[in-house]
Amino acid sequence: MHALVLITGLSAALAAAPLAAQSTLDTVRARGHLQCGVNTGLAGFSQPDSKGVWRGIDADFCRAVAAAVFGDPSKVRYTPLTAQQRFTALQSGEVDLLARNTTWSISRDTALGLNFVGVNYYDGQGFLVPKKLKVKSAKELNGATICVQPGTTNELNLADYFRTHGMKFKPVVIEKLEEVLGAYFAGRCDVYTTDVSGLVAIRASRAPNPAEHVILPEIISKEPLGPAVRHGDDRWFDIVKWTLFAMIEAEELGLASNTIDRQLKSPSPSIQRFVGASGDLGKALGLDNRWAYRVVKHVGNYGESFERNLAPLGFERGLNRLWSQGGLMYAPPLR
Repeated sequence: MHALVLITGLSAALAAAPLAAQSTLDTVRARGHLQCGVNTGLAGFSQPDSKGVWRGIDADFCRAVAAAVFGDPSKVRYTPLTAQQRFTALQSGEVDLLARNTTWSISRDTALGLNFVGVNYYDGQGFLVPKKLKVKSAKELNGATICVQPGTTNELNLADYFRTHGMKFKPVVIEKLEEVLGAYFAGRCDVYTTDVSGLVAIRASRAPNPAEHVILPEIISKEPLGPAVRHGDDRWFDIVKWTLFAMIEAEELGLASNTIDRQLKSPSPSIQRFVGASGDLGKALGLDNRWAYRVVKHVGNYGESFERNLAPLGFERGLNRLWSQGGLMYAPPLR
């Protein structure tokens, strides 16, 4: 009797699982747009332009998910979030997706109840200093006053680095990006530390005179940045994850926003599956089979997004080149 009750209960739970797993997708479709959590303003990643249009590789990714789900990249609304706000906003359901230059770590992936869908930028933490200080290495920063944002992996990395090298520092901890940058550029701290991508973007777009600031050569951490969703919704996790992989795979296949229509009749089995001309990949995601085609047609492949948003700021592909070109960008097979 007990075994029967157990089996019956298990069967009921398994039967209910697909409905629960589709809850985020159903909510997004019913609402009519994707709610995407982004940075309050970081050039190259997510920042509104002069017309209020969000630009950057993270903003592009939000549009790519909207294109996959709705067939319309404009069906996305952006929620600007500070480093401290971002996780609560995702956990509470305020946003459906967090695409905010966020480091994938074990504590965030487990204790915070998040699922990182992959890496869209391989990074590491560094230091920005005024050129006039004539500092050549992070090992010369003993006793320095350092600006850092709370709620970031940068705080822990900073403490670890200085402790490891037997040095001391005075932290200036400020939550809002505008305020912490104001403190640095006003000379309230000797150094500003964050991911190198942030330092490159800030020096290029925020410094009154970029040539007056240098990024020190040391990279003190691994910072794999990527989008994240909530635990407990595998269907939504799959959709967001494979949207990222589709952008990476498209670059490897040579599919771009301005060429994909000409390649719809390509004899390549991989391309035929990608554009939905063969196979049934969309059905497994709860989407139609042209979802990946729409991602590339409306937003582009990963390389296009990089060139559009990061290259103009002086970013080099580096580790973010495709695996076939010496980098780390690698998508599992779409088959």
